[in-house]
Amino acid sequence: MSSKPKYRRILLKLSGEALMGEREYGIDADTVDRICGEIKDVHAKGVQICLVIGAGNIFRGVSVAAKGIERTSADYMGMLATVMNALAVQSVLESMGVPTRVQSAIPMATVCEPYIRRRAVRHMEKSRVVIFAGGTGNPFFTTDTAAALRAVEMNCDALLKGTQVDGVYDADPKTEKNAKRYQKLSYQEVLAQNLRVMDTSAIALARENKVPILVFSIHNPGGFAEVVFGGGTFTIIN
Repeated sequence: MSSKPKYRRILLKLSGEALMGEREYGIDADTVDRICGEIKDVHAKGVQICLVIGAGNIFRGVSVAAKGIERTSADYMGMLATVMNALAVQSVLESMGVPTRVQSAIPMATVCEPYIRRRAVRHMEKSRVVIFAGGTGNPFFTTDTAAALRAVEMNCDALLKGTQVDGVYDADPKTEKNAKRYQKLSYQEVLAQNLRVMDTSAIALARENKVPILVFSIHNPGGFAEVVFGGGTFTIIN
């Protein structure tokens, strides 16, 4: 692992589940503290960081909770839940002395800034962490697509996806003990093999704009810094 970060500006995509720890739903304070501590360490080394956080820990648009709710409304509810997660992470990061801004694609001036691309870039240049909430602001798009979109708009060197496992496998490693982990994949291979890394619109966006996607485990302490500095265990899609 080099002493210099491999990527100067990155977007970290976290699922809502990443914030749950061992809980069934909601936010686990210890887990959020640890993740924020890792973001702080990487930020302290001069890396510009922005985040997109999912909402699976609070509300899933396509879950049992959403049955009977019209899809568009369910998606908007999911987007609002991402704002709750963003505010929680902002609060913990700021308690650690990391200046943080939340920008929402759905304007809600009382709690955070609206999403303005140039302002977000300026925040990052001033060494603030920016958390993008509210997805893309449109129903029918996941937070994965929002992450790819923001990574492109912010001109990020890489999109890092922190997941429950340490890369992309050909089968679910939790149920298949012979599942094989890929070191490297092309965007085309991910789409052709229908590997459930991110949804197809996110992969297509990253491919068109040549943004590499690095999939690593957010539950591996120190793993985030290792990946940013070119080490650790991950799958790269480029």
